[in-house]
Amino acid sequence: MKTSLPSGAIHVKDINLWAHVGVLDSERINGQYFNLDFSIWLELDEASNYDDFSLSIDYRLGINAIQKLALKVKCLTIETFSDKILDCLESIYGPLPIQIILTKCNPPIAGFSGEVAVERRRNFY
Repeated sequence: MKTSLPSGAIHVKDINLWAHVGVLDSERINGQYFNLDFSIWLELDEASNYDDFSLSIDYRLGINAIQKLALKVKCLTIETFSDKILDCLESIYGPLPIQIILTKCNPPIAGFSGEVAVERRRNFY
């Protein structure tokens, strides 16, 4: 059994998404902004040594797929939305270690001007 992460990671930050997610009906009807960061761990030594893109991952595929997913999703919780994002990334890249931070940019809470985020991981050893 493998006990350590691969030698490198690719981090994608600040993907702006519009999605219909929230407990309130108005959140699911009108939609709202989310921000997503994702990281995928993989062996990057060969891609670096040989300057070979095929030995890495194409992060554009993940970004584009998540943008399309966000336009279709309707659910109550950011936890469910985060699970759908993990499923999407795993369907593209396989069972690599993946971490996401999904942030609800303007939660409709009286007197609160901050953000709420959920952090999830999958395929960590």
